[in-house]
Amino acid sequence: MPDLPFATAVEIVALLASPQHRYEGRPSDGPRDPVAREVQHEIEVRAGLGIVGDRYFGQAAHVTASVTVQSIEALEHVERTLGLTHSLNPADTRRNIIVRGMPVDALRGETFSLDSGQGEVLFTAHRPANPCAWMDVVLAPGAHQALRGLGGMRCSPLTSGTLALGPAVLRTAQPLTAAALF
Repeated sequence: MPDLPFATAVEIVALLASPQHRYEGRPSDGPRDPVAREVQHEIEVRAGLGIVGDRYFGQAAHVTASVTVQSIEALEHVERTLGLTHSLNPADTRRNIIVRGMPVDALRGETFSLDSGQGEVLFTAHRPANPCAWMDVVLAPGAHQALRGLGGMRCSPLTSGTLALGPAVLRTAQPLTAAALF
C-alpha cells in the first residue's frame, strides 16, 4: 500500500456506470438511448476489474483504463469559455466519477485514493481521457476544444470498495495546490 499522507476534502458530484457504449458512429447521428439506468448514487469498484455494471468492467484491453475520473471544474470551465447560461450535465461526458476539488488532470502517473465514508478505494491514474468530437454534440458546440487537456484521467482500481455521492476524502502522495484546479 503506497504512502498517501496528504488528505483533501472533495465532493463526488456524479457517478456513472453504463453497460453500453452510447457514443458510437458519427456524432451527427446522435447518441444511442440508454438501455439501463446509468447515473448512480453509489458504485461498486473492484480491484483490477473496474466498476461493476460498466461497459469496461473486466475488459482486458481496458485494464489500465477501466475507470475514468474528471473534475466538475473542467465542465464549469467549458460553461465559462463558451458563455453558456446553463449548467452542463456531467453524465454527458461519459466519465465514471466526477469530483469537485480534485485536480484530476494533474494526477497523471500518480496513485491516489477516494473515500466517501465506506472505506478507501485506491487508484492509479494512467493516461488522459481525451475528449472527442461527441462533446460538441452532447454538451455544446465548442466543448470538444474547450475540454482539451481537461478530459480527466483513465485509471485502474488497485483496491475494491464502494463510492457514493457526496463528501469524500482524496489522499495523495504529494500536497495539492489550488493552482492545479484552474
